[in-house]
Order: sequence, then C-alpha cells, then structure tokens
Amino acid sequence: MHRRYQAAADTEARLGVLLKPLAEQGFHVLADRMWPGSTRANVDFVVVGPSGVMIVDAKSWADVHLASGRIFQGQDDVTERFENLRWLAEQTETTLADVGIAPGEVHAVAVFMGKRELSGRAGGIDVVDENAALKYLVGTGNRLNRSKIALALTAVERLFPPSSAGNRRAQLATGAAGTAIAAPGLAGAHGPAAADAVSSRLVHPDVVVPTTTENALITIEEIEAALHASVSSLPIEDWMTYLHPDQARLARRSFNGPSRIRGAAGTGKTVVGLHRAAYLARTRPGKILVTTLVRTLPVVLSSLMERMAPDIADRVEFTGVHAFAQELLRSRGQHVTVSGVKADRAFEHAWAAVGRDGILGRIDLRKEYWRDEVISVIKGRGLTRFEEYATLARIGRRRPLGGEARAAVWELHYTYNQALREANVHDFADVILLAEKSLRTHPLEGYTAVIADEAQDLSCAMIRMLHALVGDAPDGLNLIGDGQQTIYPGGYTLAEANVSLAGRGVVMTKNYRNTVEIADFAASVVSGDLFDDIEGEPSSMDVASEIVRHGARPRVSRFISRRAHDKSVVAQVRSLLASGVAGGDIAVLTQTNYAADDLMEVLSAAGIRTVDLHFYDGRTTSAVKVGTIKRAKGLEFKQVLVVRTPARLLEPVGAVEAAVAERRELDRRELYVAMTRARDGLWVGVG
Repeated sequence: MHRRYQAAADTEARLGVLLKPLAEQGFHVLADRMWPGSTRANVDFVVVGPSGVMIVDAKSWADVHLASGRIFQGQDDVTERFENLRWLAEQTETTLADVGIAPGEVHAVAVFMGKRELSGRAGGIDVVDENAALKYLVGTGNRLNRSKIALALTAVERLFPPSSAGNRRAQLATGAAGTAIAAPGLAGAHGPAAADAVSSRLVHPDVVVPTTTENALITIEEIEAALHASVSSLPIEDWMTYLHPDQARLARRSFNGPSRIRGAAGTGKTVVGLHRAAYLARTRPGKILVTTLVRTLPVVLSSLMERMAPDIADRVEFTGVHAFAQELLRSRGQHVTVSGVKADRAFEHAWAAVGRDGILGRIDLRKEYWRDEVISVIKGRGLTRFEEYATLARIGRRRPLGGEARAAVWELHYTYNQALREANVHDFADVILLAEKSLRTHPLEGYTAVIADEAQDLSCAMIRMLHALVGDAPDGLNLIGDGQQTIYPGGYTLAEANVSLAGRGVVMTKNYRNTVEIADFAASVVSGDLFDDIEGEPSSMDVASEIVRHGARPRVSRFISRRAHDKSVVAQVRSLLASGVAGGDIAVLTQTNYAADDLMEVLSAAGIRTVDLHFYDGRTTSAVKVGTIKRAKGLEFKQVLVVRTPARLLEPVGAVEAAVAERRELDRRELYVAMTRARDGLWVGVG
C-alpha cells in the first residue's frame, strides 16, 4: 500500500509541476479534489481556463497502448477502468450547463507520465502522453471568456470540494530523510500540514517550483523548453500567438498613463501587444484599437486574434494608421482624395520650380532626400510656421542645414502644398493632420485603449492623433516598438508629441525567436550604429540578455550575376521543402516591390507555390511567402531568405557624407529587420 501511494503521489506531483506554466496563461489548476458524492475517491486535477474545463487523471502504468478505440495494458483491455472518468465528465457537463457552459467545453483526459507517442481517444476520454499534456490542455484555443471562466471555476469548486486525502498521501510519500514529496504548486512544502494545505488551493503564478533541490522532479527550464518545442513544431501562425510564461505578466500589467514596451528583435513585443489587446478587451469597456504603419500587419493580427480569442475579437479593431484616419474623416463627412501618383507629380513640379536649380540642388540633387525632409520632418510634425522649422532639432537627420537652406526647404514645402491643392488631392501626411485636427475639435468616444505596434515608424502627428483618442487614461496609449528597427527617415521625440511616459517604460530582454547565431549575425550588421530614440536620447541597440536557443549559422552567398543568384534561391527553397519545412514557414524577403514580384515569377516558374505578403492574411498556408522587408515587419518565419542584398550593406565603410551615412544606416536597419524575422534559419543572397 505504501508503494502504491508513493507512486501515485510521485506521478501527481510530477504532473502538477508540469501544469504550473498554465497559471501564467490564465488557467486555474485545482489539485487533489474530492470525487462528487464520495468520501474516499479523489480527482487528481481539474483545470479551468480559456480552453475549457479539463478533468485530468495522472497515470504511470507500464506497457500501455491504444488500439481500435480501446486502452490496453499489455494484452489486457483496461478501457472499463476509465468508465468513472467518463461518467465524471458527464456529471460536470450537467453542472456547468446550469451556468451557461456548453457541454463541448468539458473534457476528460488521462495523462500517462513517462510515455511517448501515446495519443488518441478511447472509452469516451482523451489519452495523451506526458510530453503532449500541455499542448492538449491549451490546444482548443480560447473558448471561454473571463466571465465564463469565473462561473465555471465557482461551479467546479463546489462540485469538487478539497480532499483530505492529500494529507494521508503526502505522509505515505515521505522518504527516508523524512521529507514529503512537494505537492503540486507549492515548492519546498514539508510535512502533513503543508501537503494538506496544497490539496485545497489553486496553483498560483507567484508560487515558485524548485529548480535545484533534490525533490524537484522537473525544472521550470525543462518545462519551458518542452512547451517551446511543442509550439515550435506547429505552423508559424501558432508560434506567432504563443505567449511565454515570462511575458504573461507584462501582457496584463497595468500602467497609470501612456506606456511603452520596447526590446530587441525577437523578444516578443508584437505577441505581447496582441495578448495585451485581448486582456484589455476582457477587462475594460469600449473598443481596443490596434494599429501600425504597416498596412498588411493589421489583417494578420486580426486573423491571429480570431484564432486565440474569438470571444472578444469583435471588440478589438485592427487597422492601419492611415486607414483609421481616412475612415474617421469619411464618417464625419470630410472628403479627402489621396493619390500617390498625383502627389508625386506635385512634388516633381515643386522640385523643378524652386528646388533643383537653387541651393537645395547644389547641396544634394537627389530630390528624394528633400521630399523626406518635407514629408517626415515638416508635415510629419504638422509644422505651420517657418519659425518652428528654423529652430527645429531635426531628430534623425544627419546632415546639418543652415538658415538659408531651411528657408529653401520651407519654400519647397509651400510650393508642394500649393501644387496638391491645385490638383485637388492630398498626400498621406495630410490625412493624418486633418484627422488630428478633427479629433482636437471633436473628440471621439468609444475607445478604451490604443495599442500602436512598430511605434518607432509612426510620425509625431500620428502619435498625437492616437493620443487624442484616449489621452492620459490608465492603460490608454500603449506604444510597442524598437528604435533599432526604425526604417523610415526623420524622427521626433515623445515630448514633441506632448506624451509623457513618466517611467512607464518596460524593456524586454529575453529573445525567444532567434537562435544565438541568427541574433549575433544580425546585430553585427548594425553594430556601432546609433539611432535617435523617441524617448529623446541617441541610442544604440537594445541587446537581449538571454537567447534561449542555438542553431545553424546563417549563410551568406555572393553571386556575380542575377541569374546565378535566383537559381540559388530556388535551390535553397527546394532544399528546405525537401527537409520537411512547410512552404508557409519560409519567407523570401527583399528591399523592393520590383524584386519581390520578380522572385515570385522565378519561384513560380520552378513549380514552387508562392503567396505575396501583400495578400497574406495570417492564415496557415502551404505557399512560400514572398514580399518586401517592410511588409514583413511584425511577422515571423521559421526560415528566411534575404535576397538580392546590396553588397555595400555587408561591407565596412569609411567616412562618408552625413546624408549618405544616414541613408546607409536606414538600409542596414532594414536588413537587420529582415534577418531577425528568422526563427530557425537564415540565408542571405548578395548580388
């Protein structure tokens, strides 16, 4: 009898430790509860959380297998021994139906500890092995919202009262040294009183499981590695919603005003933002706005939210920042016509009239530089008087401009706006400024929080517009991003936007995505480069203090012809597919739309299915993803091929003129973004 109790205690304790990360994911784990109507029988675990209600029985049987919907131990059919577990699930379904929980949300599962490749259904219950337990318990996604979880938990606690058997079991599990096996959820508990206390409480996220004592059955690091590995094997879309337990508290953290989450690439900022949106939607009235400059990212994030939290997906609005501004103006009867083609013509006219042959042309004949100055520096802030521009620090611009040059830029800006009005069109910067003005005049009701992903790419006027929606309300404005990944010219500080973080900034320091090899290689590309952070100080890159995985070293291949390069791209993709990597987990990224279109044709001609990132909607696909680096911002892929990379970006360079250095830094940061999209493997084609 002593051995039987000790085996049971060991098995339950091991499973209890394995289940601990669920507490960080919004689950409640009730250990060692009484069987309804019985004074002796107990239920090992009842798990209540977003994926439903799970009645869990831990087993450590030898020689177990499934066949034809039955459970066998050796040659013996033991399916009937689980009849009571199935009956218990039915009783739970009946009880929970009274509080509005659908029967399909209740599951009975037998977890066989120490087994591998044991998975299926038999006798009306689910059967899984130890390694698949966590995946099973979270695998149905977010089925129950917060209120239903509370209702289910209350009903389950009444149905399954605390068991006093835990005390007896802990006593019988005492070893030679007189130390009881730590019961699930309470580290270092000793003696009958501690074990009895454990049997009647929840596994709480603040409880620490031992990682070094001799009583530890499995360390937290091993648990996290197992959970990471199980998610890693799934399509990349499942990985993109995976929230590591370390990140869960940040997703639910409360701030008493505008806040910012930043960190190096791979630290999980976007997924934290996604889960934060779900959390705020469940705990606050009104709508949550999730926005970004990347036009295609909101579609992907919306799809991911549908997968992970369908119950609140309709309360979270995903839209590009320009699309939001245009819809706001339309809803208020303010018509704007945005035409990129006509805006280009308007600037060509202004440049020819007052720029090319004057002081600006003598400084730099590249009209793109001066257009960036007008759009990003002047209109990006909404400057209306030359005096404002004359003394502006011009954050992010490396070339100094004297008074005469600034006056010429202002004239170019004025002439460009005149040409836009004559053509009866607006550019995208105008749309933001008009929307911001409208919100200042007539505030918009209904939004509780704004989450701005890739915030470093937004303009000063965009930040002001979004801030106007929620003001300084607690948890109102949430900025997420990394200054190292700024890939657009110009800049600003939050002070210019009249936004104060007042210490409400969090830096994420653990890289969950990249391998050490990928992260180090990508960092070497931008090593030594400085950038102007939106918090007001020149900065170097945030460096992850911990990277959890190792992998293959990135490969750089150089070619003397485009034909040889593209042939190698096809070969690389075919090799990945042949190795078992799904097409949808591979991305081919390049700097320009032209190159992306060209590579899609090359791959299609080779018989490889592709999908343009412009049309990728966040759903699992078997097609290789192809697009520009800008389209890939905020996304992740298992394997990345960065193609047609200019050699100059990987080569050391001496002293250059300030504007050239600025452009090169932007291009290198863009290359850094592309490389850090890779989770498992990276190939760079140069030429």
